[in-house]
Amino acid sequence: MLAFEAAARLLSVSKAGNELHVTHGAISRQIRVLESSLGIALIEKDGRGIKLTDSGVLLRDASAAAFDRVRNACAEIRHRSGNLPFVLACPGSLLARWFIPRLDKLNQELPQLRLQLTAGEGELDPRNPNVDATLCFAAPPWPDDMLVHDLGAEYIGAVLSPRYANYASLVDAPISSLLHEPLMYPASRPQAWAQWAQANQLPGDSLQLGTAFEHLYYLLEAATAGLGVAIAPKQVVADDLAARRLEAPWGFVQTNARLSLWVPRARADQRCALLADWLGKALDVAIQPKS
Repeated sequence: MLAFEAAARLLSVSKAGNELHVTHGAISRQIRVLESSLGIALIEKDGRGIKLTDSGVLLRDASAAAFDRVRNACAEIRHRSGNLPFVLACPGSLLARWFIPRLDKLNQELPQLRLQLTAGEGELDPRNPNVDATLCFAAPPWPDDMLVHDLGAEYIGAVLSPRYANYASLVDAPISSLLHEPLMYPASRPQAWAQWAQANQLPGDSLQLGTAFEHLYYLLEAATAGLGVAIAPKQVVADDLAARRLEAPWGFVQTNARLSLWVPRARADQRCALLADWLGKALDVAIQPKS
């Protein structure tokens, strides 16, 4: 099966032999044994290469999935037996602006976790075999193969710095005053301002979108520097608000997304539950809506 899976995936007996460190003849013999056992052809010659029969395609897909499960199980066994760190994937903006300032406290309160953080932007892959858990904003429903610890609703709002040129005229102005401002936004989430406007009963098509930033972290750096009004999740700017680096004069509105900790069910253990409990308590203040 291993010889067949490699040849079927690579569509080459020679490449399969190179990958498995055997001769191409050995691969061919193993495939013939498998075909003889099943009583049906799996691979056919196709010019200088090979192609799969319908039965070969069926077996390729099944064997690939099975070997992936075996590889993941072996990786999990190595992980547990090697006392390796707990790898948490997290959006870079949340990591930099919320998580890192609390990392020392987490390490003191959960020393057994031996946390290793990895950042990403955009769509994080909670099924990454090199990651134990993923902290992300996502809307339900949740996939069946994931254990999802719900940490609270996402709230988004308009934020600006006291350093912004129009700060004095905006901070006490009605929410409709933002219709006349060029609004900065993350390129990965261009609909955020329209979503916010709809929740505040404002005409979304009247908003003036200004500069887009590739990552939310860059957007918030620009807002903190006084370059404009930005849109951001409250969890990400909680410390900026507390330190008055940013202000949210019009509050925050709830979206359909949830901040949650995603863990593949096959890899869920006590460390995941401990981390989820700690995160829930630490985020409790940040996730409360501002009236």
